Amino acid sequence: MPDSLKKNPVHLGLGATAFVQPEMTGDMAWYEGYVQRHGDDGHEGRLVSMYTFTESWDVWEMHPKGSEMVLCTEGSMVLVQEMPDGSEKRTALKAGEYAINEPGVWHTADVDGEATAVFITAGEGTEHRERV
Repeated sequence: MPDSLKKNPVHLGLGATAFVQPEMTGDMAWYEGYVQRHGDDGHEGRLVSMYTFTESWDVWEMHPKGSEMVLCTEGSMVLVQEMPDGSEKRTALKAGEYAINEPGVWHTADVDGEATAVFITAGEGTEHRERV
């Protein structure tokens, strides 16, 4: 039976390896476990995950040590990036379109309806802050 990326993300590691992860719970304990399992890969490791959103994100996030690719697979969403000069860049994505979050760029997303996206993330050192 095939695996589901929504249920079990994949870690892409050093040496061109791929490891199916435990079922995604979305809480901080899951991410802490992920770091324990794959932290030795440092900023070269990538987490590949898929989420479906029915509302805009309530947080900003930032990945300081690597780029993140966001690929919209269903519906549409607007990726909002806070650029280094303080301006905001808004990129509308529909199914099949992607955008890149560069290292250190804070980002969030607006969703009107429902959208599903695949994330390929260099997660080491990821930070979050409340969206107001």
